Amino acid sequence: MDIKQLTEEMHRFVRSKGWYEKESKRPQTPRNLAISLSLEAAEILEHFQWQEDAKDKTELASELADVTLYLLQLASVSGIDLEQAVLEKLKVNSSREWDKES
Repeated sequence: MDIKQLTEEMHRFVRSKGWYEKESKRPQTPRNLAISLSLEAAEILEHFQWQEDAKDKTELASELADVTLYLLQLASVSGIDLEQAVLEKLKVNSSREWDKES
């Protein structure tokens, strides 16, 4: 499954919950999605608080999936082709100078 297919699956799920409806208690606006993305990313940090490795890989995987879903949705409702954005960013990063270890 590629990014576009994952995005379609995410939209199907959100529509099935009615969260795209005007009167939804969970309006799927770019602002709300960005906040949700940040909150879910913070939940990933909890798995590493006071330790180097996550103890529960299943729970970590679930939080990573939440972050991915919000990222896909935020990009989609903002009109951004995430796949293209990632490829362009990799191209930019490939020409950057990075710190060299001595």
